[in-house]
Amino acid sequence: MLRDADGEFQILENQVPVETQMEYLIYSGHLRELVPDDAELAFQEFASVLFDPAGSLDKKKKILSVLAISKEIGAYRMLQKYVQEPDKELNDWAHMALMESRVMLESEFTNERQIYISTGLGGKGNRLRFFVVLLSADGKPFLDYQRQTIEREFEFAMRNFDGEIEEITIHKKYVELMILIPIQANIKQFIENVVSECNQYGNFIANTITITNVKKLTEKEIAQIIKKHENIRTGF
Repeated sequence: MLRDADGEFQILENQVPVETQMEYLIYSGHLRELVPDDAELAFQEFASVLFDPAGSLDKKKKILSVLAISKEIGAYRMLQKYVQEPDKELNDWAHMALMESRVMLESEFTNERQIYISTGLGGKGNRLRFFVVLLSADGKPFLDYQRQTIEREFEFAMRNFDGEIEEITIHKKYVELMILIPIQANIKQFIENVVSECNQYGNFIANTITITNVKKLTEKEIAQIIKKHENIRTGF
């Protein structure tokens, strides 16, 4: 779908929980119905509230959203300033507002369709961030040569795929990866190809591959994946 899309991609780079993204988009959509396109913004009044450490968080939330949909350069600059030192409770909301403001402005000034893409893990530039979990095929701890093979093959594949490894942690029986992949790439096929290369040295990685761009899985969630795999592998 993305390969065939006609327009400029804009990726939310920050890791914002999906629940917060949904709340923001619903709030923003409702606000558009209430605020006229030609509404004049009270910049000085907004700034006095927004940059007041004791200011109401609810008021700040509304101001951030109003600035985001205004299509005003001044509003974008104010959002840029705020996200540098936001209220902790509004950090995610502020980054959502800044992203929406950027999309609105670029669409207005370039007359080019802007395609806004947001995931729980965010991205960087033209790449999306994914969290990947690989399991030991036989349930046994990885050997040293297997650990080296995993690191070598993923590093080599990333260099040739315009990707980036942000984190790689090889535990006793599973691997955690946080990677950046070009937005139009086939992430499933890419991971399967790297696993296949690794398995030429002994079939030590299971075909059970977990890939998500929603969030980084917890140890408990990974333990459940391992348990399910073990049950299938042993027939229980």
